[in-house]
Amino acid sequence: MSKFDEKVALYKKFMDDRDLRSNLDLLTAVTKGLGPSIYKADAETVSGTDAKELVTVKKKFLMKKLGLTDSPALDAGIEEVIERIGKSERKKYRAVVYYMLMKKFDKESVYGF
Repeated sequence: MSKFDEKVALYKKFMDDRDLRSNLDLLTAVTKGLGPSIYKADAETVSGTDAKELVTVKKKFLMKKLGLTDSPALDAGIEEVIERIGKSERKKYRAVVYYMLMKKFDKESVYGF
């Protein structure tokens, strides 16, 4: 199993353990879109309490990648995803957060689904 496949399996298990539904092919596409950042401990996760980090998620992923317009709904969506994963969960994997945000805003088409 490649290192990439190991990461996807880790993210899938993380979601399954928390009863978060996922489509493996779509999760794989989101993970692939993150490139080499999934192999760096700091870049692989999202801090749910760091305002600067959450702005980055909004601007770089929701607005730039998914093409959404800035609005309070984006901030609310991020907050909802952080809540669903669990605020006390230390490892909020970026691939999982992005996957859940993409699903929340019905942007599967960005990944060809």
